[in-house]
Amino acid sequence: MNIQAAANALLEAEKTKTPISPFTSLVEQITAGDAYSIQLQVIQTKIEAGATVKGMKIGLTSKAMQEMLNVYTPDYGHILDSMVYEQNQPVDLTQFISPKVEFEIAFVLKEDLKGPNLTAEDVIRATDYVVPAIEIIDSRIKDWKIKFEDTVADNGSSAGAVLGATKTPLDGLDLAAVEMKAYKNNIHYDTATGAAVLGNPVEAVVWLANELGTYDISLKKGQFILAGALSKAMEIAEGEEYSADFGVLGKVSVSFVKAGVTK
Repeated sequence: MNIQAAANALLEAEKTKTPISPFTSLVEQITAGDAYSIQLQVIQTKIEAGATVKGMKIGLTSKAMQEMLNVYTPDYGHILDSMVYEQNQPVDLTQFISPKVEFEIAFVLKEDLKGPNLTAEDVIRATDYVVPAIEIIDSRIKDWKIKFEDTVADNGSSAGAVLGATKTPLDGLDLAAVEMKAYKNNIHYDTATGAAVLGNPVEAVVWLANELGTYDISLKKGQFILAGALSKAMEIAEGEEYSADFGVLGKVSVSFVKAGVTK
């Protein structure tokens, strides 16, 4: 697998809004290691162009998604500053190809976190607070016809993040029991709890920190981690608003427009 050529293809697909064929459909084989190398090359190219890493996302944390892609491990991607949106600013859909929205719990770190061999207690100690969050996912792979290696190479199919305003410390908080109610245009469509994410979102962050630690990479103070979707991804259309009520963690919302159109 030509890592640089594959990274360039993804960058061009994102720029032109013209998705590419899955890497897993090519004659040349791609491994999980190749896929992460492609992801890192794409991110490095963007960093060299001035972007900064603001956080990380964890994907494939539900059994349903893992079974769909025939894998039994989560994956991860990077969140750059250009991918972070404010709640009160409508997001322009024209910058995406085929976006969807997911609701998650985000951890904001008050100290560096580096594996391996970290535990849930280490993650709790390093977390400043959690906030309700939205991840905008998108695929630079045509028609979302992805396997594990495709989504890994494509930065975990990540495209954006919106963080809620309510900051809640983890002290005494059972994230597995936190209930989330999701709404599309103020109409309720789904309910889930934190337990949908590897039994507890804390465990997702443990996995990420330990996984990165094997590559001598640490999660940094001030970064946030999207711990994984609590419920199904929803396709986005112009003029729609998505929101979620996480109970004790507060609420988060986002609306979508097309360039030059206000809601």
